[in-house]
Amino acid sequence: MKQIVIISGKGGTGKTIITGAFAALAKNKVMADCDVDAADLHLLLQPEIKKRYEFKSGETAVIDQNKCIQCGKCIEVCRFSAITENRKPQTAHRIIIDPISCEGCAFCSLVCPVGAIKMKENTSGEWFISETRFGSLVHAKLGIAEENSGKLVPLVRQKAKEIAEKQNCDWVIIDGAPGIGCPVIASLSGIDCALVVTEPTLSGLHDADRVISVAKHFGVSVKLVINKYDLNEQMAGKIEKYCQDNNIQLIGKVSFDKSVVKAMVEGKTIIEYSDGKAKKEINQIWDRLESDFEE
Repeated sequence: MKQIVIISGKGGTGKTIITGAFAALAKNKVMADCDVDAADLHLLLQPEIKKRYEFKSGETAVIDQNKCIQCGKCIEVCRFSAITENRKPQTAHRIIIDPISCEGCAFCSLVCPVGAIKMKENTSGEWFISETRFGSLVHAKLGIAEENSGKLVPLVRQKAKEIAEKQNCDWVIIDGAPGIGCPVIASLSGIDCALVVTEPTLSGLHDADRVISVAKHFGVSVKLVINKYDLNEQMAGKIEKYCQDNNIQLIGKVSFDKSVVKAMVEGKTIIEYSDGKAKKEINQIWDRLESDFEE
């Protein structure tokens, strides 16, 4: 079983379009959407959710007003100004903890002399096991302003791997997050290949270089695709030279194709939608990827 992750140095390069196309082309596979902060692979694969689970991570301080003696020690030690006194006229005088400002350090619960403050585990999001027209999909949704996507990504990957092993699949195809943050690092661990998707712009090359450096740091094999290369062939040429200079395999280039947008509007992959240039080029990229692993 091979695990490949499709990533990009910045958003909007076409990473999910490539992932959706691979989902349509690959046989005997499981898909995983590890872009948990802004998941969108489901828009193309239209999954039917079979199992839904809560994702719990981090803690928030909660105060029991019946136990609180209003000594104020918790206010003194809170570095995040999350604890205040309610001194409004005609209202009950009490200590208040703002759950948004609370960072979960638990210091207040330790100094409380009567044990009125407890730490409560947060429900930070949800993760799902679904079925699509192309097979199983494991995906997730992190709550608004919630953190710890770096913990949710390994959970999604692990469940996808378990399903792949159970079903004796050949591939785990992962839609990774853009950038170089925690979710990307979590997506790269133990991967057989990272496919970096970039666009023919100066910022595209700069950001691709950053994420390639991260992948190489973790010893992950890297291949690169230039999406919409014909919009700026001069810049695409510079990216090709960058690949040559840094010993990175340029596994393919994809033309700008309006049918890609039309396919997205209809919730389809480009493989299902048309026989245009982009479909043929992505087909060739997948064929090369498969042959590389067979060698």
